Amino acid sequence: MMNTSQELQVERALDAVRNSGVILYPTDTIWGLGCDATNTRAIEKLNRIKQREIGKSYILLMSGARQLRKYLANPVPDLDEFIEQFKEPTTIIYPNAVNLPDEVLAEDGSVAVRIVQHPFCLAVLHRLKNPILSTSANLSGQVAPLRRTDILPEIVQGVDYCVEWEDNEQGSPSTIFRLLDTGKLLVIR
Repeated sequence: MMNTSQELQVERALDAVRNSGVILYPTDTIWGLGCDATNTRAIEKLNRIKQREIGKSYILLMSGARQLRKYLANPVPDLDEFIEQFKEPTTIIYPNAVNLPDEVLAEDGSVAVRIVQHPFCLAVLHRLKNPILSTSANLSGQVAPLRRTDILPEIVQGVDYCVEWEDNEQGSPSTIFRLLDTGKLLVIR
């Protein structure tokens, strides 16, 4: 359960995201830049802040299998059980994504998704009802910051809202797998 201060952070972040904004926020891995994954104007803004090359795909954060099903043409049978097997933060690249803008898809039509456990992310996702497009809070090509204090001032100044959240742990990026047509997982990172 979140306290009043944390609830206020969720509401302020939601206000920014609903208005095509980009937020700087904590995740279950590292601090991220995020926006509504269905809002192309917000995605363009995030690309400018990050100074990222157009055409590179992102990770989408989702709240669970129910939300994920809306965006997969051929969901894995027993998707809930499939997702539950991963105890640590894990990103899965799923083939044949649907109902998402081209800007969030890889060239082959796949989409990278991480089901989050972080209370802030879950609160935003449950209220927003759309996935969050997420990327590390750094300029493209630079080392991803593991703590809030490592984030460059130009990143902080470029976002619409910077979430104030206790930063007790040093994060690390998620493991990434690609789901193959055979149903097997290929380790990417």
